[in-house]
Amino acid sequence: MQKTLRQIYLLSVRECKIFLHNPIYLFCMLVFPLAVLFFFTSMLSEGQPQELPVGIVDLDNTSTTRSLIRRLDGFQTSKVVAYYPSVADARKAIQNNEVYGFLYIPEGTTEKLLASRQPKVSFYYSMTTLTSGSLLYRDLKTIASLGSAAVGQATMRAKGFTDAQIQTFLQPIAIDLHQISNSTTDYNAYLTTVMVPGIFMLFIFLITTYAIGTELKFNHGPQLVSMAGNRIRVALTGKLLPHTLIWLTLVFFYSFYVFDVYGFPHPGGVVKIVLTNVLMVLAAQGFGIFAFGLLPSLRMSMSISSLWAVLSISMAGSAFPVMGMDGPLQALSWLFPLRHYFMVYQICVLNDFPILDAWWHIAGLIAFMLLPILVLSKIKNAMLTYVYIP
Repeated sequence: MQKTLRQIYLLSVRECKIFLHNPIYLFCMLVFPLAVLFFFTSMLSEGQPQELPVGIVDLDNTSTTRSLIRRLDGFQTSKVVAYYPSVADARKAIQNNEVYGFLYIPEGTTEKLLASRQPKVSFYYSMTTLTSGSLLYRDLKTIASLGSAAVGQATMRAKGFTDAQIQTFLQPIAIDLHQISNSTTDYNAYLTTVMVPGIFMLFIFLITTYAIGTELKFNHGPQLVSMAGNRIRVALTGKLLPHTLIWLTLVFFYSFYVFDVYGFPHPGGVVKIVLTNVLMVLAAQGFGIFAFGLLPSLRMSMSISSLWAVLSISMAGSAFPVMGMDGPLQALSWLFPLRHYFMVYQICVLNDFPILDAWWHIAGLIAFMLLPILVLSKIKNAMLTYVYIP
């Protein structure tokens, strides 16, 4: 046992010396991941997109329509930036990406509204960007509804109705909305917690396969196996131990930054966060080792790792729910470690359910950790006998 620990120590020291002579490790394990973390959190620091540019085509130009425009401009997510003389000009502005949408108020709108003749107010918005389109649709639809409500309120008040009666007539059913876990609909807490870990996994996949592949590339495989007493498990453990410690430090800093500094909701507590992070790092490293063992080639294993990492962001279920995908894609989602990490985070950290409620996904992460067992003999054979082919 003491001999094994010493071998792991010497291999770890050897790996640290490789770090010092290869700047790729510095950039891919520290600079780029931190840049990704600060980029996403700062880009979404306001929680939701605010003051999205909106245009106005007001051919009626009355006090009523101007009041509606002021209300639209008062919304947090919308900002009236331009007035256009025609729909064609406003449409051209959308096509030129000057505004995300516009409100069209035809001539005679106020007159028809006061006469209860159901005027038509149109709004156009671009869904090229899903988030901005959805938010503007909500604001523009609300403004269109407020126009008739304002006239109805004034008419009923003139007839002597009380405010309670008016409210009951205009809004028969009141919605009591309670958003669980993310009560403010904070896009930062929603997107950062899957995008940043997903990109972290990308770097872990690539660096793990790169570190093992360079041993083969520079013909250092026999030395690596020899230092481990001809035991490939000891060789990989000693070589990747510094990687594991660095990655754990990085993800723990990420958790501190988003949950403590930014205050993302985490009712599950610190213990579940630590467990989730450890499982994520070890599962990602396990997949990286497996990818190299599957195809013992630096180029091919890194290609597989990058492809799997990019696909995992789509298959995690954050942008599009997995339950809404086709059956084969739902089954395929189990093959991505980010999917299991995201589910454990949602169930245990975000919603504070017991760990046993996520045991299927925890088992999935553990399975990825154990995948290297299937390819250890192949990796050893590659280190001792394979000739590197560029």
